[in-house]
Amino acid sequence: MGQALRFILHALPQNLPFVRVAGMTKIPMPITRRKFVAAAAGLGTLATLPSIATGQAPQLLTKRSPRPVVIASDNGNKSKDKDGLTCVAKAFKLIMEGADVLDALLAGVNIVELDPEDSSVGYGGLPNADGVVQLDASVMHGPLKRAGGVACLEGVRTPSLVARAIMDQTDHHLLVGKDAQRFARSVGFKIEDDLNTDKSRRLWLEWKRRSDPTHYLDPKKRADAGKRAAQSMLAEGLIDPAHYHGTINCNGINAKGELAGVTTTSGLAWKIPGRVGDSPILGAGLYVDGTVGAAGSTGRGESNLFGLCSFLIVECMRNGMSPKDAGMVALKRVVSNTIEKRLLNSRGQPNFNVNYYIINQTGEYAAVSLYPAPYSICTEDGAKILTAEALFTGKAED
Repeated sequence: MGQALRFILHALPQNLPFVRVAGMTKIPMPITRRKFVAAAAGLGTLATLPSIATGQAPQLLTKRSPRPVVIASDNGNKSKDKDGLTCVAKAFKLIMEGADVLDALLAGVNIVELDPEDSSVGYGGLPNADGVVQLDASVMHGPLKRAGGVACLEGVRTPSLVARAIMDQTDHHLLVGKDAQRFARSVGFKIEDDLNTDKSRRLWLEWKRRSDPTHYLDPKKRADAGKRAAQSMLAEGLIDPAHYHGTINCNGINAKGELAGVTTTSGLAWKIPGRVGDSPILGAGLYVDGTVGAAGSTGRGESNLFGLCSFLIVECMRNGMSPKDAGMVALKRVVSNTIEKRLLNSRGQPNFNVNYYIINQTGEYAAVSLYPAPYSICTEDGAKILTAEALFTGKAED
C-alpha cells in the first residue's frame, strides 16, 4: 500500500469498523468521500501526498489571499474628486491602505453623489414627475452582517451615508420619506430645500413641456405622454440612456476576504412621486454575504426587484457557481418574468437593460447585462472601464 494512502488511513478515526481487502491491511469501512477528504485535510494541507510517496519532504500549502478588487457601474470611473480619483480608484486606494471596506466604498460613491454633472445619483439627480429629487440607497457590511437602507429621501446629497447611519445607529434596515429625512436631521445631516441643479431642473421643465401640453387629460394619456417625451429626449441626446434608470452600485473585497457593497440612486427619471425601485431593497439592488460574495444592480429596477436577483446571484455562488454564471441565471430570470408586450422589443426580448456587478469570496468578479454595457473595475492594475458579458446582442430598443 502506498505511503500516501497509509498516511491518510492513519489519520482516520480508529473506531470505524474494518474490513480486509486482498493484498492490503485492514481498511476502515465504510469510507465515505467526505471522511476521506476530511482526513486528508486534517494533515495540515500537505502538498502533497505524492511528495510523501516519492520520499520528498512534505510542503505545506498556504491558502491564497483573495485578490482585492472594486467593481461598479460605469459611472464609478467617471466623476473625480479633488485629487483626480474616481469612485473605484478612491475605494481601492483606501482598501489597500487598510480602511474598512464599506467606509472605502462609501468614500468612492460619495464622489458620484456629490457630482452635479451625474444626473443619476445624489445632488443633481433627475427628479420625479413633480420636479422633486427623491433618493434611495442601501449598504451591506459582510463582516458585521449588518445593513441599512433609505428610500424617498429628500434634501440630503449623500443618501448612502444616511443608509450607513441607519445601519450603525438603529436596529432597522430601512427608513423612508419624511421620517427618513427627520432621522437624517437628528444625526447631523444638513437638509437642503432642493437638490436640483440648473441642469436637472431644466431637463425636468423640458419633459413637462413635452408631456403636459394640456395638463394630462387622463392617467393613461399622462403615462403615454410622459413616456413619449422621455423617449424623444433620449433620442435627442438630452438624457444619457445609462442615466434614465440611473444608479451606482459599488462592491469591494480586501485581501482578508472582507466584502461590502453600496447602491445609491436618484431613481427612475420623472418617476411617480413616492416610487421606490430596487436600490434600497436588500436582496434586490444589493446583497452581500461575507462568506459567499456580493452582487448589486443597475438598470430597470422593477424587473430586478421582482426576482430579488442580487440575492439569487449570491445564492447561486453559495452553491458553487462562478460570478459570471450566477449573473447569467439572474438575467435569464428577468427575461422569463418579462411577458408584458409593452416591455418587449420587436424581437420579443426585454426593451430595457439590467446590469449586475458581482464578486465572490475569493475576489473573482464579473459584470453581466442583458445587452452590452460598460462597467468600472479597479485592481492593482488600475481603474478601467470594460464591457459586461451580455446575454443578448444589439440594443434593447431594437
